[in-house]
Amino acid sequence: MSDATSQAHAGLPRHRAWFRFARGGVARLGAVDPTGAAPRWFDLGPVDVVALLRDGALTRDDLAARIAGGAEMPAPERFLPPVPRGGNILCLAKNYVAHAREFGAEAPAEPIFFAKLPGTLVAHGDEVAIPHWLETRVDHEAELALVLGFADPQDRGAKHVTEATAPALVRGYTTLNDVTARKLQGQDREQKYPWLRAKAIDTFCPTGPFVTPSDAIDASDLRVVMRVNGEVRQDARTSAMVFPVAQALAAMSRVTTLRPGDLIAMGTPEGVSPVVPGDVMEVEVEGLGVLRNPVVKEPAQR
Repeated sequence: MSDATSQAHAGLPRHRAWFRFARGGVARLGAVDPTGAAPRWFDLGPVDVVALLRDGALTRDDLAARIAGGAEMPAPERFLPPVPRGGNILCLAKNYVAHAREFGAEAPAEPIFFAKLPGTLVAHGDEVAIPHWLETRVDHEAELALVLGFADPQDRGAKHVTEATAPALVRGYTTLNDVTARKLQGQDREQKYPWLRAKAIDTFCPTGPFVTPSDAIDASDLRVVMRVNGEVRQDARTSAMVFPVAQALAAMSRVTTLRPGDLIAMGTPEGVSPVVPGDVMEVEVEGLGVLRNPVVKEPAQR
């Protein structure tokens, strides 16, 4: 690949992928085809992404067919989160041994997971806003994320799935940044309080922009990198995860019904570190593209 071609493809996924954007205030489905000398962008219309995921659509072949019938367009100036607010955002904790140890713990014997609230969800390019009242450490956490999608015409979701059947629930892969108020989390742990608030601050879950169909890429051994202002802070591979996708989803489905449109964050590797206003965070998962977000301070409230 020439330097010019490499530059044109910078930050893009390796395979055809879909995304969401808005035109005239209406959410639309888009796609990018990076397989040629120059990437091509397509408007696939004002469709309900969650409905497509519930229909079992947006596989590799389904996306290719939609691209063939789509209208070419310029690259969007702004993206939306890959799925709209409303679904579960479930996240694995301590799913990399080295990350657990950097906080003085060991990897758990079974999957541990928590939830982020819908208001945390923001898109590629959006600001991550540290609250005006928060003066303690805020960390980045680069992660592989799953977008669930499977045929569910009765809207029953999936419960008590097995490790053998769990991978079929995954329709795509994307990138996610589990931004965390670290000192606040530690304080709540010391008091034996739930530490939801450390994870649930508005804008603390940047996600996307692209979703690569799960049958287009093997996510079992992908490089996960976090850069802050261009400096690499985290660098590991998904093959180092303690609990792979099937085991994690099976454990989650024993507790909660999994549904099309849910996001599952697969845990962060070692190297988490503080960010401050003015920083720019970049999550890159090999083959899935780059998620970039600036950090700002929320203005003081009057």
